[in-house]
Amino acid sequence: VQLQAYGGGLVQAGDSLRLSCAASEGSFSSYAVGWFRQAPGKEREFVATINRYSTVADYADSVKDRFTISRDNAKNSVNLQMNSLKPEDTAVYYCAAAGYISRRHDWYKYWGQGTQVTVSS
Repeated sequence: VQLQAYGGGLVQAGDSLRLSCAASEGSFSSYAVGWFRQAPGKEREFVATINRYSTVADYADSVKDRFTISRDNAKNSVNLQMNSLKPEDTAVYYCAAAGYISRRHDWYKYWGQGTQVTVSS
């Protein structure tokens, strides 16, 4: 499965942004999909994940109640709606696929290239 993340950009604090992850080759309908982010000089951190049936979603405390992960298996896509963005959300965001949901990035086998999100204050 080859994944591609897109939708990043430069926004102001308080704005919203919607990231998307698409499978350019293969299908990830049988995989859990997660979003991770990495800011300069920091380790990659978990953001959100959703199981293949959309029945279970998990969020990092730092984004809970602001971000929403969703998926459309028919369209082979997973979205991350980000509201009330803060400067500390600035990072490169990555989507990844795994057999089961996990907060651990090493659990994910397939990764897309990142998309930059920059939130100005």
